[in-house]
Parts: sequence; structure tokens; C-alpha cells
Amino acid sequence: MVELSVYSAAMDRPIPVAVLPAVDATRPAPVLYLLNGVDGGTDTGDWRDGSNWLTKTDVDRFFADKQVTVVIPIGGAGSFFADWRVDDPVLGRQRWTTFLTRELPPVVDEAFQGSGANALAGLSMASSAVFRLALAAPGLYRALGSYSGCVRTGDGLGQVMVDAVVASRRGNPLNMWGPPTDPAWAENDPYLHAARLRGTAIYVSSGTGQAGTFDTLGGPGIDGNAVKLVDQLVIGGILDAVTSACTRQLGDRFRELDIPAVIDLRASGTHSWPYWQQDLHNSWAVFAGALGQ
Repeated sequence: MVELSVYSAAMDRPIPVAVLPAVDATRPAPVLYLLNGVDGGTDTGDWRDGSNWLTKTDVDRFFADKQVTVVIPIGGAGSFFADWRVDDPVLGRQRWTTFLTRELPPVVDEAFQGSGANALAGLSMASSAVFRLALAAPGLYRALGSYSGCVRTGDGLGQVMVDAVVASRRGNPLNMWGPPTDPAWAENDPYLHAARLRGTAIYVSSGTGQAGTFDTLGGPGIDGNAVKLVDQLVIGGILDAVTSACTRQLGDRFRELDIPAVIDLRASGTHSWPYWQQDLHNSWAVFAGALGQ
């Protein structure tokens, strides 16, 4: 793994970025960007201290033999990886859309021989951001992966959910897109603008909230801790019960528009890392096809 510090002029600060280079560094390779969840992957700024793709999944081993560069930005807690309207007193300046679509890709492509073919995937909070980033930068991503998320922001329920996520990090959602009546909420709703995603390979997944294979005392990350298991079953169960309904709604929208998409509604599973690792594995075939692998 290569650890970078990439300066963002838009946010006026360096952003930590972890990179897993393609297996053959002498040849150009497509790039897969992976976004973390609500805490941006860490609460300290160091990915080693947090729950993220590197610490909670086998991403390094899974991609070790593949001709693809995997890029994992660290940070963006509670930001929805958006360009916020004004600076937030707690979260600071958030210009993640600019950083991820305009500032970071040229750096990665130059340093790691990017082929110009990109894919983007994210979980939970980031699962809706992947669609907004694709809408903000048409043609940048050939494939998108969205795991355990709700994309709507233009309706009341969607706004409540966004508010709850931002508030959980002590941010003020008014600083992102203004009051609920502001047109920016609808403008940033991938459900309303799904037609613009035509031609992009899409993989969307969610559990149902029911206990599944990994929701046991011996499951990954539980390690016999009953408190962790109860939290995963209760909180994680509620969250994926909600995202399951959202995923069904988004799948219906794609079918209505006749946009091909893989909608993977698992029969069970909670809002937790072992399932997202499984989702990444399952979606790789979709990404690989779009990236020419």
C-alpha cells in the first residue's frame, strides 16, 4: 500500500489517500475509488484507528492479483462527500465533490499510470454519494457500486435521513444544501436524475436487516462479544431494513427508465462490514466488465 497526502485547493488542506497499486506497475491500469461510511473511515485522521475498507475487509488481498489501482480517500465524516454551500463550524470546509472528481483523479492517473477508466463504490453514507459524484462529473466513472444506502434527498424522508447523518457528526445540514425548501436538495437527488446515469454499469445491494450468516457470536468483528452482536443485530438490523426499502425503490426507478442495473437484495444481513466485503466481491464482475478487465 502507498499512503499519499494530496493537497486539496478547494478545501485548503491535505487529504490522506491510501492506494493499492495494480499488480503490474509497468502497464496502465483502471482505477477503482472506494469511499468509506459516516465517519470517513476514522475519527483520528489515521486510517489505522478506524473502521474502513482497509481495516475491516480483505480489500488488499482481494485486489492483490488484479490489474486495477484501488484508491481509498480518508476523511469526509458526515459530509456526504458533497460540496457544501458554506463552511461548517464543526466539520469545516467540505468540498469533496471537487476533490474527488477534479483534484484527485489527475494525481492518481499521473502517479499510477491510470488508463482513464474509473469505477466508484461506497457504503452507507457514501452509497448515495457515488451517484451524485457520477452526476457531477459525467463520463468520469464507467461503473458504480452502492452498498446499503438510501439515495433520495428530494423528499421529506430522505431529508430527515440526511439530517440525522450530518447531525451524528455534529454538523449542520443547512450548511450543505440550505433549508429543506431549497432546490439544491432536489438537484442532488440521484433518484430524480437517474436518467442521466444511463450507460453506466450499476450495482446496488442491501441486506434486509434480518440476522444472516455473519450475525453470530463467531462472526467477523464480533469475536464472541455479545454487546457487539446485539448492536449489530439491533442498530445494524434497523439500518439495513430501511436501506432494503430504499434499494427496492431505486431498482424500480431504474426499471421504469429501462436502465440496466444489478439490484442485489440479499435475503438477510445487517448494516455491517462483512456484508460490504461480500458486496464488493460480488460487484467486481460488474466493475471489471466496465473497466475492460
